[in-house]
Amino acid sequence: MCSKGGRAILRWSDYGINKIKQLSAELMKRSKATYDSVGSLAPNNVTYENTLKAIAEEERDFSTTEAPLTFLQHVSENAELRDVSCAIDKELSEFGVEMSMRQDVFQSMLELQKKNPSLEPEEQRLLDRLLRDGRRNGLHLSSELQEKVKELKKKLTQLEIEFGKNLSEEKSSFEFSEAELSGLSEDFIKSLSRTDDNKCVVTLKYPHCIPVAQKCTNPHTRATLECAFNSRCKVENGSILKQLTKLRNERAALLGYKTHADFITEVRMAKSASAVEKFLSDLADKLKPLVDKEWQELLRFKSEECQQCSLIDDGRINAYDFAYYCNMVKEKNYAIDQDKYRPYFPLPTVTKGLLEIYQELLGLKFSEVKDAEAWNVDVQLFDVHDVSTSTFLGQFYLDLYPRDGKYGHAACFGLQPGCTLTDGTRQPAIAAMVANFTKPLVDKPSLLNHREVETYFHEFGHVMHQICSSVKISRFSGTHVERDFVEAPSQMLENWCWEAEPLKRMSGHYKDATPLPDEMIKTLVASRNANAGLLNMRQIVLATLDQRIHCSPEADPETVYYELMLSLLRIHVTPDTCMPATFGHLGGGYDAQYYGYMWSEVFSDDMFEARFLKEGVMSPKTGADYRHCILNVGGTKDASEMLREFLGRDPTSEAFLRKKGLKM
Repeated sequence: MCSKGGRAILRWSDYGINKIKQLSAELMKRSKATYDSVGSLAPNNVTYENTLKAIAEEERDFSTTEAPLTFLQHVSENAELRDVSCAIDKELSEFGVEMSMRQDVFQSMLELQKKNPSLEPEEQRLLDRLLRDGRRNGLHLSSELQEKVKELKKKLTQLEIEFGKNLSEEKSSFEFSEAELSGLSEDFIKSLSRTDDNKCVVTLKYPHCIPVAQKCTNPHTRATLECAFNSRCKVENGSILKQLTKLRNERAALLGYKTHADFITEVRMAKSASAVEKFLSDLADKLKPLVDKEWQELLRFKSEECQQCSLIDDGRINAYDFAYYCNMVKEKNYAIDQDKYRPYFPLPTVTKGLLEIYQELLGLKFSEVKDAEAWNVDVQLFDVHDVSTSTFLGQFYLDLYPRDGKYGHAACFGLQPGCTLTDGTRQPAIAAMVANFTKPLVDKPSLLNHREVETYFHEFGHVMHQICSSVKISRFSGTHVERDFVEAPSQMLENWCWEAEPLKRMSGHYKDATPLPDEMIKTLVASRNANAGLLNMRQIVLATLDQRIHCSPEADPETVYYELMLSLLRIHVTPDTCMPATFGHLGGGYDAQYYGYMWSEVFSDDMFEARFLKEGVMSPKTGADYRHCILNVGGTKDASEMLREFLGRDPTSEAFLRKKGLKM
């Protein structure tokens, strides 16, 4: 391991197929030995060192070894290696279920609690979490019920991994003539590969399907691609999703919870499914007048276009119309044409500006590790040091372009937790940002639209959360906070993409490096609330879908989605599609938690308005406070406590409602 940076800590060439199988087997053997040791202790022999400390160190070593092994399924160019990584993920997850269900280990922790040892706050929090999780795993139940819970957890883990793998491996593509792609930019057309008969090949990856959905004037092309996009894996994942919701609710019932949503929210900021339902329904009621107004605007634009193009106006907004006419509103009402903004956001310029902003704001120094080995030649690696102390904090990877078999969205993956090692030194944190921005052309760099710049800023915020955490115990490192708060730190940082100074710093026309002109910045900022009602209501649709299917095991995801889209957005879902089967958040990790995006936005808006907007968006002092109060502490405190410390008061929803354009 490198302690000061300057070279890659992780040696990716070591992770061949046989090697990761070997590492996985050794990892499980070592881990089981630790759990066996803790579980075999007689009550009078239980101490802090041989129970809590042993488990904390085992969790650290396990996550440090496991993360790179299972990460490769998302990024490796080698299909066989991806398959093995996925298989290992399933095996390690199943092993994790076994260890989390150790009654003997749980009993040793109870014995430690009875002795009431003098623990540091972070250690006490770990003990409380282990006992809480033990009860949530049913370890207080009969052995028969424990076995049922264990089997359900194993089945759920297997299904969740399969759901995600199906989406990642999806490779459908379509062939269109240039005429069928009317409205798309010349650069977009040039970026597409061609068939032997000169047809353009369009995939279902985001760099293709989003521009088509927003810009293609041919409704038949939009309809074809939208139908295919929302039919991805509909048979296999549709079946898996129904199994998942059924099994999740079965487990919740065994553990004494009314629904899976109640089980999940108990340990979140929301605390209950009813609180989430109220939050979503109240916001939907507030948004309804705005949605009605914006919906009429979409219909007006559709009617006018149909008259001009001699198309039949069906008097409704179909699923394949939504993104197209929302984009038209931006272009016509706010003079926002993303194709005109793209030249000002070449990826290298955005990356340079983004990294400079984060360094200045958080008191960090990034240094690229040249010729660093990674899983793909396009991947960059950076060292991170604290400016004030010169301490080496960790490393992050940037993997920004799409390729076959790669994770299809944008995300941050933790590859090594930043925490304290057994000898008292700090283990550096390692994270990877994975995205799918358009690849550069021969004569032109990758050009981003503003939404992609915002996505970049958001996901890199998660990277900083991973890198900056200064905790002792790995379980609390980085983004290991309440799930309905985890998006708040990154959502807060999205605001820099709407402020003049940061926009100037991360823009520069690819031809002459001219930064984004003031007038274009004003227009962009004015457009921030374009379609705010519709877009936020769509988020409510998705969050409500998630809640409903996890509150009722018999609910059919397709039917629920259809009804919500029609009742809340008045949008007709394309027949024979199954959007829920494509909705990766439902597959695992965000089940009964998608509401967290909007829930945490309340806090992100409050933090930005109360501190940064008043004290300066590039204020080093405010940035230092943010790093100290929010990023550094990881999950060692409850989110509500972090917020009070940063804000100097309890959080409110006023800034959130103002940003939505709603009256309080």
